[in-house]
Amino acid sequence: MAKSSLNVAVIGATGAVGDVFLRVAAERNFPFSSLKLLATARSAGKTLRYKDQEIVVEETSVEALKGADLVFCSATSAASREYAPIITKMGGVMIDDGSAFRMQANVPLVIPEVNGDDLEWHEGIISIPNCTTTPLAMALHAMRQVAPLRRVTVATYQATSGTGAAAVEELKSQLGAFGRGEPIPAASVYPHQIAMNVLPQVDVFGEDGYTAEEAKMRNETRKILHIDGLPFSATCARVPTVLGHAEAVHVEFEKDAPLDDIREALRNQPGLEIMDDPANSVYPMPLNTAGDDRAFVGRLRKDESTDHGIAFWCVTDNLRKGAATNAIQIAEELIRRGKI
Repeated sequence: MAKSSLNVAVIGATGAVGDVFLRVAAERNFPFSSLKLLATARSAGKTLRYKDQEIVVEETSVEALKGADLVFCSATSAASREYAPIITKMGGVMIDDGSAFRMQANVPLVIPEVNGDDLEWHEGIISIPNCTTTPLAMALHAMRQVAPLRRVTVATYQATSGTGAAAVEELKSQLGAFGRGEPIPAASVYPHQIAMNVLPQVDVFGEDGYTAEEAKMRNETRKILHIDGLPFSATCARVPTVLGHAEAVHVEFEKDAPLDDIREALRNQPGLEIMDDPANSVYPMPLNTAGDDRAFVGRLRKDESTDHGIAFWCVTDNLRKGAATNAIQIAEELIRRGKI
């Protein structure tokens, strides 16, 4: 029987995504019966605020997870793999922010506005896409209503918060030193200095020359859109910003895809907003999309290098729709569908 008010646990509650999760859950009045905030032993005992409550963080353990109907996990892949079978065996559902289960055949990889129907066949574990995949898949899903997709090429410009709090502090430290005219501290999180720099590497390189991040975007987009073998190439870069991932995208279609029809399809896509007035320098940027739960598209234009092509720019808040908000929307959809 579906529940409308849930016993919820959050693994990784003290991390960047956990913090945003609590804020988004409060904004959306998510129906908690109870809320447990869990983290590593190092963070146990800290206090976090949810609405007007002060909640003490507990160490993640089997005991702490007992009775949880729903578990949000934003921790390491090792933690996801350790606790997922335990949670499902106890009758709970885990919504996982990591990559541990994304490409597992029996685990739905879900953006509710795109493939919410995939929740119908979940077996207790549901994955959230990578924070760069989500806005791209939303835009592509809208565009394929006009014409079938033939090929996708994307370059990303990803903020340091996608790596974690330590990366943000590294950027701030380096920028501060530069502003004071002092020697810039050596990189420790990234392989090179991130301040005043762009790193054409997000995650580790594979034997094919693509990084794990680039492979994630390709494989996840295919799975979400149910288009196995979609020709897809990505180049992912880390840029010296704190929040908001941006992407430059070129899409080729199987037949003519008039720009006016593409715009109309994008307008009709839930969760997506067009911000496109280039004559007045209006387009999505990390600064004007931060704190918003939507994905934003701009710089829409015909790709003159191919017969049936469109080029566009998209930006999203990587900690909200790229992670926490999407997780909560999945939970809301589970409740709506009676699947929890």
